[in-house]
Amino acid sequence: MMRPILVVDDSPSVRNMIASTLKTAGYAVETAQDGQEALEATRRTSFRAVITDQNMPRLDGVSFCEAFRSRPENRGIPVVFLSTESEDSIKQRARAAGAIGWMTKPFDQAQLLSVVGKVVGA
Repeated sequence: MMRPILVVDDSPSVRNMIASTLKTAGYAVETAQDGQEALEATRRTSFRAVITDQNMPRLDGVSFCEAFRSRPENRGIPVVFLSTESEDSIKQRARAAGAIGWMTKPFDQAQLLSVVGKVVGA
């Protein structure tokens, strides 16, 4: 059973590393380079979870999360931030926007897989 996950990050190397980690664990992965591209992807595909960065061009992670959550069909889909940001104020904004978790880069692959497994019910 493929469990589609959306990975959103403006860094190609980080995006590829996250995607590779998830694919190796059996997830189907789609990627986007910023929040705007991610919103477009969520209109085409229903994802089991979204892993997003905060600092991105065009549409940052919190703004993406707010727009994503504004559509009723996305309200139950977990959004987890994976970012270099660690300020409490940004984490609080992300929670208020509907994020359920926050991980700080650089990330540990085992921890990422553990978090994703928990949020998608695997």
